[in-house]
Amino acid sequence: MAQNQQQIKNIYQMLFEIATGNLSYRITEESESHEVNEVAKTLNNLAEKLQQIILENGYVNPHYTYQNLVQITIILNSDYQIISFSPNLPNFLNSKTKDLINSDFINLLSQKSIPLWKKIKEEVNNDDQYHNTIQLILIDNQKQLVPTFCTVYRLYFSNNIFISSVTTILQDITTDSSKAIPRKSDAVIIQEVYEYIMSHLEEPLPTLKELSHIFGTNEFKLKDGFRHFFNTSIYRFYTEQRLKQAHALILQTNLPLKEIAFMSGFNDYTNFSKAFKKQYHYPPSDLKRNKE
Repeated sequence: MAQNQQQIKNIYQMLFEIATGNLSYRITEESESHEVNEVAKTLNNLAEKLQQIILENGYVNPHYTYQNLVQITIILNSDYQIISFSPNLPNFLNSKTKDLINSDFINLLSQKSIPLWKKIKEEVNNDDQYHNTIQLILIDNQKQLVPTFCTVYRLYFSNNIFISSVTTILQDITTDSSKAIPRKSDAVIIQEVYEYIMSHLEEPLPTLKELSHIFGTNEFKLKDGFRHFFNTSIYRFYTEQRLKQAHALILQTNLPLKEIAFMSGFNDYTNFSKAFKKQYHYPPSDLKRNKE
């Protein structure tokens, strides 16, 4: 049973990796369940096929930056109208502040979530200490659906209703179309550099000169090609991925923070903490950890 649970966890991890453009990730473990193993095998084949198609067409696999734990807070009055919200809500919903303030919260919901919201309102009206977490599908100003888990609750001695959400969002990296598109061979090299970085996050990053030697190119092509496809420098990408790995380890394990810093390629915890805070706007010690 534990083996099956671990394999299912690996499947979820691979789905996330594929979604964020990491097509080099593979599931190598096996479970006791034939059905679970077949799903893992299918995902491995899918990632391999996608990787092959992308390279054959002269592209680097799509890559996304992500903002982990985007925290949204909305405050409603007793009539369930929005009276305040966190500064990132307008951007999250592609809306203007003036269009959100004093509007009915139900206007932010998809048709599918409206019946659920009406039921929640009834429960809130009958329970001064209501506190529940449910999935609501919000709809942004461009009519795009945004599924998100929301915690709905009241504070003591208050008639206001609070809605908070912690969501992971993906953001496309755009490229400058005015720049010349690298040749297919250049795209293959950048793909290989990407995969090298992703599989060596715990090690120091080689210099541009060393990387260009490893992959048989020159520093200018390497630097320019990577920025074209990923809209960032090689070093910045490497640092962001190390911090992403550290973030996941903090949430999913009970390893000491100093050990996680070391596993993520940081020899000094102070430097790790500073880089982490710069990336996520809060220190690693602020994350709530898995208690299992």
